[in-house]
Amino acid sequence: MSEPNENQPPYNPPPASGDAVPPPPPQDGAQQQPPPPPPPEAIPYASPGTYSGSGAPPYAGPAPTQDDRNLAMLAHILGIFTSFLGPLIVWLVRKDHSPFVDDQGKEALNFQLTLMIGYVISAVTTVICIGPFIAIGLSVIAIVFGIMAAVAASKGDAYRYPVNIRFIK
Repeated sequence: MSEPNENQPPYNPPPASGDAVPPPPPQDGAQQQPPPPPPPEAIPYASPGTYSGSGAPPYAGPAPTQDDRNLAMLAHILGIFTSFLGPLIVWLVRKDHSPFVDDQGKEALNFQLTLMIGYVISAVTTVICIGPFIAIGLSVIAIVFGIMAAVAASKGDAYRYPVNIRFIK
């Protein structure tokens, strides 16, 4: 065996067929620079940590503006006080202007429609005396989840209600 020569580069076997040929290492000892990251407008916005895995996929549109966040928050809050009418109006007026308001307006509207089904069930079961308890439970759920959704929307996170029938997709 011969001694390796310090002036000779180490032997690298040729790449297998179909493999990309790696670039040669720098000769002057300089570090190679990684490629620059893509510009911010090329990266889709993904709402962090709000996808529960059930139902609709997470929002992945452009980052919402402050107005978009305020309108999405308004849709969730109006759902607490006006049932499905508030989210319906916000969604119909702004769905074509903002993907975030479109997403959150549909989410709030679907949740309020799901609650309406629950209230109908509670009205029917009033005959057997459990209807009022179901209605009280649904009211508490509507308030708690509505506030949680409004807080998430005000931060720019797309909220997904844990129990939601997706009538409008």
